[in-house]
Amino acid sequence: MKVLAAGDHFIRTTLIAEALRQRLPDAYLELTELTLPWPLQPFGPVAEVREASDAEDELIKALDGVEVCITQMAPFTERVLDASPALKLIVVCRGGPVNVNVAAARERGVQVCYTPGRNAAATAEFTIGLMLSALRRIPDAHIALASEGIWDSSFYTYEHSGLELEDTPVGLVGYGAVGSRVARVLCAFGAEVEVYDPYVRGDVHGMRAPSLDTLLRRSRVLTLHARLTDETRGLIGARELALLPEGAVVVNVARGALLDTEALCDALDSGRLAGAALDTYDPEPLPEGDRLLTTPNLVLTPHVGGASGAVARKAARIAAEEVSRYTQSTPLLHPAP
Repeated sequence: MKVLAAGDHFIRTTLIAEALRQRLPDAYLELTELTLPWPLQPFGPVAEVREASDAEDELIKALDGVEVCITQMAPFTERVLDASPALKLIVVCRGGPVNVNVAAARERGVQVCYTPGRNAAATAEFTIGLMLSALRRIPDAHIALASEGIWDSSFYTYEHSGLELEDTPVGLVGYGAVGSRVARVLCAFGAEVEVYDPYVRGDVHGMRAPSLDTLLRRSRVLTLHARLTDETRGLIGARELALLPEGAVVVNVARGALLDTEALCDALDSGRLAGAALDTYDPEPLPEGDRLLTTPNLVLTPHVGGASGAVARKAARIAAEEVSRYTQSTPLLHPAP
């Protein structure tokens, strides 16, 4: 069986190859490799797929005679699929197959699966880190001391000392693999956790909010964990931010388009919000001169919340397990919806 490991500089081809050999030690695999430029070059829309490396020509050449491809960023457009008649399975090392035209793949008899939850722990931990950074002004204090040599005692004044998580009302929008982990950790901190997710049933860590507006009115800290859909795009705008208590903090490590950043900057500039921390943006990377880069009380990181060595190894392992199921003609565990 000819397999293409279309890795990149995060989920490396060597990790994919190692995971395949561990789970299919006795199988005959003709393994070929392609290294895509992400994250050294940003992903984006490629033809009709949303988030992929712009490498259709390179991928078509590498897919010659390939039956199975494991990838994170390869652009499986209709053009690529048409040029790859031997292809039978695409395994996407991501939380969703956003780099694949799934309908076109189905029409051509190509199965598609993905690796949900592979970065849930890393993203949840990073969310807590950004939350603490914004609440306690950790980056500002570091820059003042390490970069400017200033022992700024104003960080210890009442007005500038920030919030702690214990006994603080924290609202979570979204309670999936990441949101549920964040809620569990926040409960351990002693925060008053409230969750809004109309699509999740059953118990949650903390209490369940009857509506988004109710959650917003009670949240001194708001953290976003919803999926980006047509329904959730622009979910938190000027109206929603105005419902938060004065001095609240907003955190987004989900998707940039969930949040109206112009409205966020207005609220920070006016002093109505005490701070915010963002890891995702719309668009990415941030354009030169973007207002976010000069807005006060804002912690910014370049979409690295899900980046850990464990995530890359976990994604490769889950992908290899799906290939093993395919070779045994058993149902895939995570088929594309």
